[in-house]
Amino acid sequence: MADSVSGGEIRSDALIPLDDLARHLVLARGDDEGLPHIGLVGDTYTILLSGKDTAGRFCLIDMHIPPGGGPPPHRHDFEETFILLEGEIAATFRGSQSVVKTGGTVHIPANAPHQFQNKGDQPVRMLCICSPAGQEEFFAEVGVPVATRTTAPPKLEGAAQAEFVAKVIGLCPKYRTELLLPKHD
Repeated sequence: MADSVSGGEIRSDALIPLDDLARHLVLARGDDEGLPHIGLVGDTYTILLSGKDTAGRFCLIDMHIPPGGGPPPHRHDFEETFILLEGEIAATFRGSQSVVKTGGTVHIPANAPHQFQNKGDQPVRMLCICSPAGQEEFFAEVGVPVATRTTAPPKLEGAAQAEFVAKVIGLCPKYRTELLLPKHD
């Protein structure tokens, strides 16, 4: 077993590994200019902690959801938790809808169908934790960089919207995600 330090003594019976000195403290604020702000489906997602910061254990995303915003129904094979800092969302989980207000927390188990929408007239701000990490990489690959935590992404129409949807659908398997869009005949 690895040695550990306890009260100035080194023990060889430690239950946890030694401190990894190659990892560093990370400080992040949603308004930091150096953070990635990603516009996606009308929302803006700021990556506070990536998998690189957490040894792949989780990522933390600051989400700005304007009125009418939110993703389409989907599911993925990782856990997802939302903590509402401001506003109110309608969260749909396995077909049942709940209203979640400021201060509320919603946890979505892996593989469960879900979505959320801002049905109010004010922006929503919430933190999203995905475990393990990886969702932040999906957002970076399909979204577009924007200037700030609240900058809206450009609106897509016609061919640009069709190209975006095709890109998302093509990348879903890589990021263990399935969109649950209605079938068209």
